[in-house]
Amino acid sequence: MTATTLTPKSNKKKAIKETLLTPRFYTTDFDAIAQMDISSQEEELKAMLTEMKTDYNRNHFVRDEDFEKTWEHVEGSTREAFIDFLERSCTSEFSGFILFKEISRRIKDRNPLLAEIFSLMARDEARHAGFLNKAMTDFNISLDLGYLTKHRVYTFFKPEWVIYAVYLSEKIGYWRYILMYRHLEKNPHYQFYPLFKKFEHWCQDESRHGDIFNALLRSQKPMWHGWKAKLWSRFFLLSVFATHTLTVHEREDFYESVGLDAQEYDRQVIIKTNQTSAKAFPVILDTSHKDFFPRLEKCNEYNIQLQQIERSVQPKFIKFLGKLPIMIAIFWNLFCLYLIKPMNAEDLRGQVN
Repeated sequence: MTATTLTPKSNKKKAIKETLLTPRFYTTDFDAIAQMDISSQEEELKAMLTEMKTDYNRNHFVRDEDFEKTWEHVEGSTREAFIDFLERSCTSEFSGFILFKEISRRIKDRNPLLAEIFSLMARDEARHAGFLNKAMTDFNISLDLGYLTKHRVYTFFKPEWVIYAVYLSEKIGYWRYILMYRHLEKNPHYQFYPLFKKFEHWCQDESRHGDIFNALLRSQKPMWHGWKAKLWSRFFLLSVFATHTLTVHEREDFYESVGLDAQEYDRQVIIKTNQTSAKAFPVILDTSHKDFFPRLEKCNEYNIQLQQIERSVQPKFIKFLGKLPIMIAIFWNLFCLYLIKPMNAEDLRGQVN
């Protein structure tokens, strides 16, 4: 049967619904980044810059003939869940583009090496965001990225927090994409849209960006040496993993549509990301502890209760009273997870792939 080309009338969305799990836009102390001493990792950063300039993926994100079809057969909860996946992924990639581009612009005269690296990472993020936004037009919708740039609230993160958070964001992104790609490669009947075929090269960009932030982290000794570094590492690992668990379980319909068990997928992504983080952090979390995943998934159950209360028609004060004990329970479970004895990354580095 001959495929029919569809030119959809795309509805531009100025924003997606704001929730606790919506991707954020960040700003930072650009002067502090410009003054960072990266001499200990300069050779490694220069090598990665050379690789970035080569741009091995420059011809990969092209809409080939696989996209020249109608997608009306993707219906119901699968369609809704996939559009939500595209929206949030596009917003996340675009957020990275904005941050990296602004860092590059602000430091170009004072730290040209880092400026060029951030400029090329911004290129990759923009390419991803544009490709995702174009995919959304196949489903008759797109995001108004220009509006997002001007009207989103920007959260301030210190440079150290940016490095910790972005490193983990890129590495968990790598494992999210590669595990899904490998699953769909083995089960092509679940591959209902050609975007999934791009995930192998996509995750290469994510991993490369993570390696750059690993080098930045390692260039700043206080970030990986001493008791403060151990506390911050545990905090960011737990924050990213908790957010991932809530996000994955919130999108269970999407993962079901591609043949994945949301719980098992979430666990594997977290385990792999935690192991990879041993290359960067002084300690990692003990994901094999008997309480680790049960407590993390208990937070998801509490999050569902919070959403149910929020959707009710009760007055705001009554909602707050209903949500307060649930929020305390979430905090308590996360605090208990934080107190689980971490694993010394130095002992594990030789085992990490």
